[in-house]
Amino acid sequence: MRIATWNVNSLKARLPRVEEWLADVQPDVLCMQETKLADDAFPALTFSALGYESAHHGQGQWNGVAILSRVGLTDVVANFADGGEPDPDARIITAVCDGVRVSSVYVPNGRSLDHEHYQYKLRWMAQLRRHVAALAAPSDQVVVAGDFNIAPTDEDVYDPRKFVGATHVSPEERAELAALCEWGMEDLFRRHHPEDRIYSWWDYRAGDFHQGRGLRIDLVMGTAAVAERTTFAVIDRNARKGQSPSDHAPVIVDLA
Repeated sequence: MRIATWNVNSLKARLPRVEEWLADVQPDVLCMQETKLADDAFPALTFSALGYESAHHGQGQWNGVAILSRVGLTDVVANFADGGEPDPDARIITAVCDGVRVSSVYVPNGRSLDHEHYQYKLRWMAQLRRHVAALAAPSDQVVVAGDFNIAPTDEDVYDPRKFVGATHVSPEERAELAALCEWGMEDLFRRHHPEDRIYSWWDYRAGDFHQGRGLRIDLVMGTAAVAERTTFAVIDRNARKGQSPSDHAPVIVDLA
């Protein structure tokens, strides 16, 4: 079973690239973020023609998350399922795919440490943990994949000195991610690449991609029951190349 996550940064703009990538990489499950589409504009028929069922939670020109699956798609939950206040933004969708409960997440950016959006980000991460706990136990097969807008450690930042006092690397954000791990989840890419400085996002400006100035903020998190099945993980840098790419690269994890 091949699970991937990709912030496509506008599915309308990127659809031909996504179709080509699906045909080439053949994921069984793809989590997408920043579709920037309303639900009635989501190209479900296009993906169906490629063999994928789909579920989408969108809000038009902002945010938007989706799950594509060719191994079954059931128990779809849009938004949080913890009984708390629903998120006004379309940032999380969950479904069961071949026995694995998968959430596609687009964590708020945070903007700056003194911005209300940063507090929203911390609250969002805490609610994500409650959402996962409401739907599953740590012993279950659970994957949370997406754009976390958090670089887990300084190894995931091309130059930590340039991000002092900024979002994505603050102790509070990293503590929320660590709390998700303490509940029972693991960073599946790091399981296979414990020391590699490989990134998943590069700013469009100043040639950052070609200069290697990136962040690893797109994560596939899995419980032990999933982690033990993993055989391979990679960040597909090729998808960041060429004409009009997303600023994010897909992250791919294979399960036995």
